Amino acid sequence: MSMTDPIADMFTRIRNAQATARPTVRMPASNVKVAIVKVLKDEGYVRDFQVSRDGAKSVLEIALKYFEGRPAIDKLDRVSRSGLRVYRGKDKLPKVMGGLGIAIISTPNGIMSDVQARAKGVGGEVIGTVA
Repeated sequence: MSMTDPIADMFTRIRNAQATARPTVRMPASNVKVAIVKVLKDEGYVRDFQVSRDGAKSVLEIALKYFEGRPAIDKLDRVSRSGLRVYRGKDKLPKVMGGLGIAIISTPNGIMSDVQARAKGVGGEVIGTVA
C-alpha cells in the first residue's frame, strides 16, 4: 500500500520516538526527508542523521536530541498537506512562537528554515513548524 503523505509519516515517527524516549528513529529515506532533517540538524533540533542502504532500499536514521530528559522538539506539526497546500510569499512567512521556533519552507532554492528564506528573500510552500 502506498503512503499518501510521507512527510507527515516522518513527523509522526519522530513524535512517537520522542514520546518513548528512544535515542534514534528509522524510516524510509527520500531526498525531501533528508533535506528536512538537514534543516532540523542545522537548527539544533536533532543530534545527527545518516542514510544507509538496507538491501535495495535507503533508510534514514535520525539520532534524536534530548536536554535534561526532555526532547529538543517540543512541537512538530505538518502545515501544508496533500489536501490543502499552503504557500506564503517572502513577506508573509510564518513566525513560530515569536521566532523561538522555525517553519520549514520548500523554496525554489531548496528546503530551508523561515529565517534563511527571509534572508534570501524567497517564499514557498510551508511544509511544517517546529518548536
